[in-house]
Parts: sequence; structure tokens; C-alpha cells
Amino acid sequence: MSEPPYRGGVGSRREARERALELLYEAESKGQPPAMVLETLPVPPEAFTAELVSGVGDHLAELDEVIASYARGWTVARMPALDRAVLRLGVFELLHRPDVPTGAVISEAVELAKRFSTEESGRFVNGVLSAIAADARPG
Repeated sequence: MSEPPYRGGVGSRREARERALELLYEAESKGQPPAMVLETLPVPPEAFTAELVSGVGDHLAELDEVIASYARGWTVARMPALDRAVLRLGVFELLHRPDVPTGAVISEAVELAKRFSTEESGRFVNGVLSAIAADARPG
């Protein structure tokens, strides 16, 4: 049986990304791997949330390397933690989830950055992800 389409509301991909961002931020603030944070939850997260968190954790070194090569003037370690988590989430989707449209990945990441960080974070995330998308998903 296939997964129902996402149309917003409860169980939406937007909510799944928001929850994934929270869990990735929690993992980093506790100094734990994302998988450990998932394992300790009393109720398992929605499938897409778990996939995003696990995917970021599994590909962390690759994601940080890509982010570092596109974030001019910034090291990954120097970025605000929320911006770093949003970028990792977006880059994971761009590189490992070809079924998710590029525009959706970037716009959702920008919204998360604006909502949980700063207006400047939204512009920064947009610039970095747009440059990565141009190379990773040409045409």
C-alpha cells in the first residue's frame, strides 16, 4: 500500500520537517547522534520525520563537507546551530531524496530558517541551498 499524498495539515511534510529540525537540534545540543535521539523518544515520530533525521545522521560528514564548500565565509562549526540543522536537512533532501522537488526543499528550508532563526538566516539558507541545487540537480 502506498503512502497517502501530503496535502498539509496533520502529518504533512512541512510538519515532518519541522519535527526533524527539532530532533536534529536536540541531538546536537545533547552531543548525541540523531539515531540515539530517535531511539529514546517515547512515541516514534512520523515515518518521513524519522527518515530525515536518520538520513542526516547517516550522511553527516558528507552533508557538512558540501555545506562548507558552498557557504562562503562561514565554517559549518561557526554557523548558528539552527541554521546548520536546517542546511543539513535541506542538503540531505537535495542529494538523497530526488523524489522531493527542488523548489519544495528550498522553500521549506527557508521558511524553517525564518521561523526558528532570523530573517538573515532565511536569505543565507536560500543562497547556500540554491547554489547546491544548481550543481546537484541541474536543469
